[in-house]
Amino acid sequence: MPVGVTLDAAPPAPYHLRKKAWQRRREPDMAATAQTPVDELDEAGARAELERLAAAIAAADEAYHRRDAPEISDAAYDALKARNAAIEARFAHLARADGPSGRVGAAPAEGFGKLRHAQRMLSLDNAFSDSDVADFVAGIRRFLSLDADAPLAFTAEPKIDGLSLSLRYEAGRLVQAATRGDGTTGEDVTANARTIRDIPAVIEGAPEVLEVRGEVYMSHADFAALNARQAEAGGKTFANPRNAAAGSLRQLDASVTAARPLRFFAYSWGTLSAPLGATQTEALARLSQLGFPVNPLTRLCPDTAAMLAAWAEIEQRRATLGYDIDGVVYKLDDLALQARLGVRSTTPRWALAHKFPAELAWTRLEAIDIQVGRTGALSPVARLQPVTVGGVVVSNATLHNEDYIAGRDSRGAPIRDGKDIRVGDWVQVYRAGDVIPKVADVDLSKRKDGSQPYEFPSKCPECGSDAVREPGDSVRRCTGGLICPAQAVERLKHFVSRAAFDIEGLGARQVEAFWRDGWIREPADIFTLEERFGSGLQQLKNREGWGEKSAANLFAAISERRRIPLARLIFALGIRHVGEVAARLLARHYGGWPAFEAAMTAIAEAPVGAESGPEWDDLLSVDGVGPVLAASLVATFRNPAERASIDRLVALLDVQPEAAPVAAASPVAGKTIVFTGTLERMSRAEAKARAEALGAKVAGSVSAKTDLVVAGPGAGSKAKKAAELGVRTIDEDGWLSLIGAG
Repeated sequence: MPVGVTLDAAPPAPYHLRKKAWQRRREPDMAATAQTPVDELDEAGARAELERLAAAIAAADEAYHRRDAPEISDAAYDALKARNAAIEARFAHLARADGPSGRVGAAPAEGFGKLRHAQRMLSLDNAFSDSDVADFVAGIRRFLSLDADAPLAFTAEPKIDGLSLSLRYEAGRLVQAATRGDGTTGEDVTANARTIRDIPAVIEGAPEVLEVRGEVYMSHADFAALNARQAEAGGKTFANPRNAAAGSLRQLDASVTAARPLRFFAYSWGTLSAPLGATQTEALARLSQLGFPVNPLTRLCPDTAAMLAAWAEIEQRRATLGYDIDGVVYKLDDLALQARLGVRSTTPRWALAHKFPAELAWTRLEAIDIQVGRTGALSPVARLQPVTVGGVVVSNATLHNEDYIAGRDSRGAPIRDGKDIRVGDWVQVYRAGDVIPKVADVDLSKRKDGSQPYEFPSKCPECGSDAVREPGDSVRRCTGGLICPAQAVERLKHFVSRAAFDIEGLGARQVEAFWRDGWIREPADIFTLEERFGSGLQQLKNREGWGEKSAANLFAAISERRRIPLARLIFALGIRHVGEVAARLLARHYGGWPAFEAAMTAIAEAPVGAESGPEWDDLLSVDGVGPVLAASLVATFRNPAERASIDRLVALLDVQPEAAPVAAASPVAGKTIVFTGTLERMSRAEAKARAEALGAKVAGSVSAKTDLVVAGPGAGSKAKKAAELGVRTIDEDGWLSLIGAG
């Protein structure tokens, strides 16, 4: 079935009409299905019967979920599965990977394992206005050096509000399924994914290796029915279909997942042994032909106007689709151009999520609490009278900072017409990007007489230290540092977070409990926990919620995380301004902990205010590292207590060096390159992306460690410094010839 390029695709017939149609169809000859009693089958007969049953059940799944044209009744389908289960019970060694037992009723797992994605699962940049979309298209043209009138087509498809899932097929068989996780490593939900009838266990005519990516979701009707069943049984009900889908897929017992009405839309792919097509449209059509559901509202748009028209039409149909969407995703149709554009650290340059307007609601602001973060930032949080916004009950919302509460921006200009926010106010709440609740406005007509402006604290509410606001900073910060318990706990929570050490069984709640009991005070304490308590098991297993097995699992998980990639370690340290992107840049630049530590130590030992020398220049040459981030790094290594804490931690770890991506036979792999001046045959951004794809490091300034400078017309100080340092300099033609693109 080709991918739809129109918004007029007819929706499937209502369930009750389809069910009547099933009952009018002739049922298969069940006598033939069960002509030989199971206890009379020999091994050869059992093998043949299991093969036949696997094919029959797969065909029934195909008819029911991908063609919306069921060919047998539920009773007949259940009879096929029951016979399959009976044969497998007698001949367990003959169970087939593509049989229904691999899809339904798997034994409960002890916990989800981790699967590393062969290709990272990326996020999407968001757009909230027509101008954002126009800027996105214009940016692609600039990157590719395309004229304004050059044809450039995009696909537009609904952005499903569900749970991302990656499916890997080898030789046509589903071998693993993983959630997005942190984009690099996800949860192994293979057994659960096999229970979703939209997901084929076996496909024909596919590439030898095929990684299909898509979204697991639940329809509105199925969600309502599930909640009704849960309520009737006295079980947990779900807040919305997205939560229901995520909770259902993450069941340790796959039979629970099998009982939940999960659906799946394919929208992308990862690793391939052979291409699916030359365009996004062709590739989606191929996935559809292979048996994967593809959203029928996907359409091809020749220009920006058509993209915006698709967004408007899909938004109009949003309420009638029968499942949740929160926007429209645009993707450049030409896959060769997608490859040229490449990706940023976490998002592709060739795709964009155009979100729908946030839903709004009014409620009462009951209190303003101050939370202290790991960097000492005092963050105001609105405690609200619970209100439903976009299908989610909201009781807390961010208030950003003291300026936002006072009704002004960081430059002192009025926002909300200068209206401040006070406790007791009637406030308007929205979910930004349908995710983070925020307070947008105040209804002054409902403000109570005698209400007072909110006074932002000048002391830390956790440790009593001064809370100061540095010039140019919109945030007030606690000066207590390591003596502030809130900062210490938040740092530990950050340390064990998913993008950092991600220690199974040691989350925010456990960190708080272990801190209260004095078990951990700094990251190194986590890795001496078992040693300090002997076996550790007795004290831990006696705690509420812990047993001998869970305690043993925690210590095993801690031990497993002693081996950690450099980028994760740098991010986990919680240094201000050093996020995941910066951590990866630093890890790739320095390669390993010894080089990174030596550079930071050399800079830190220089007199304060006299940052200079080759190590400082080299740090600032890292593309994406500026003076503010560099100063924050150095301040951490200059602080004796911070440095001692880091040293104690690293002594307990096996820090893995960062392996730079190296392209086969690349002449620039491992080289540090600086681009300067005007490039005429490709944009600077594309040149940088091309160099990184070939395994090179791209620096923002020239230093003694620079291997090559590519200088176009107008090159100035960087070319001059390269000449002074004796760094090889070539022009754009030389660069293209060097990489084989001339």
